[in-house]
Amino acid sequence: MSAAGDALTAIAGRKRAEVEQLRCAEAALWAKAESLPAARGLAEALRGGTIIAEMKRRSPSGGVLRPELDPVTLGREYAGCGVAAISVLTDGPDFGGSLDDLAEIRAAVDIPLLRKDFTIDPVQIAEARVGGADWVLLIIALLGNDALDLCLAGVERSKAQAIVEVHDAGEARVAVAAGAICIGINNRNLRTLTTDLATFARVRQTVPEGVICIAESGVRSPDDVTRLVNEGADAVLVGEALMRATSPQAACAAMVAAAHEAART
Repeated sequence: MSAAGDALTAIAGRKRAEVEQLRCAEAALWAKAESLPAARGLAEALRGGTIIAEMKRRSPSGGVLRPELDPVTLGREYAGCGVAAISVLTDGPDFGGSLDDLAEIRAAVDIPLLRKDFTIDPVQIAEARVGGADWVLLIIALLGNDALDLCLAGVERSKAQAIVEVHDAGEARVAVAAGAICIGINNRNLRTLTTDLATFARVRQTVPEGVICIAESGVRSPDDVTRLVNEGADAVLVGEALMRATSPQAACAAMVAAAHEAART
């Protein structure tokens, strides 16, 4: 097994332990999640070339990024830049995040929030909705077909939205067959952990028109945003480049401007 495969196996094991801890609160979480209004929608937020701005304190590939991150301040700055949504890393061990970050941002802004974590069970989707998320991330490399179907059913049950993440054409076909309405194409190779922006265009060809496509990973500049929107990205998710910037707000504003300009041309 590759190092990336080992990492995914370890993550899945850790998440299974977290899921078991949630079982005692599962009924209450679902009752609360099902009582919430429908999540802020994907199509309305993402069509036309835009940015999903991410916040994370660290990552396995990038190391320490922004340990002093203030979620509320940064969330308000992102929202002020005109992003379509904010992606919030809630995994603690690898990314330094928590559900508290999500809840604090939810109280501060009224734009869609993505809980970015390693979802393996529908109860995590209920937890995400109760914590303030509109969308959840479902990673095909982490889920088999049965688990993907169960999680998509959980998305529907909780009136959430899902971004189904793929890394190659085969996974994209699985996502389409499962009925995904939004697919995130990750430019990171899971075997080598390197990024290649050309991945997006290759995989995008396998996704039918009408399915929302988000480009993820490896975006370092407004020029990268322009390229990806021109290649068919409805939205571009940007994280590390913003976290490393002297001013995440200024960097975010430049990315948003590039996405809007590319969509107009």
